[in-house]
Amino acid sequence: MGHRLLPIALVIAAAVADGAGSHGLAFYSLLAAVPTAAVAALEAFGGVLEGSQERVHALLWAVVLVLTVAGAAARAPALAEGSVPAVGRSAVAACLAIFCIQAVVALIAELRRS
Repeated sequence: MGHRLLPIALVIAAAVADGAGSHGLAFYSLLAAVPTAAVAALEAFGGVLEGSQERVHALLWAVVLVLTVAGAAARAPALAEGSVPAVGRSAVAACLAIFCIQAVVALIAELRRS
């Protein structure tokens, strides 16, 4: 569970930093989210290989990993200018949307169990 919370917190921190105009902090937060998202994706895929039925979560974590890499890569050249390319902002927004989707999927699965 902890492996999944850290990338979420880092992407939220990047979104908050962007909103506050601190694009450098947002870049470094998103950059730190890359390895943590990789760990979460590998953990989810490992669970699928062990027989877990959370295939949707594993796929969504893979998408989050791709988005964090793309978002950080898009922001890197613009870091010195203090601006954020549209791709960088869109990647963060898409990650936040995916986290919401994951929460809804987990809630539905939990309601089905009970």
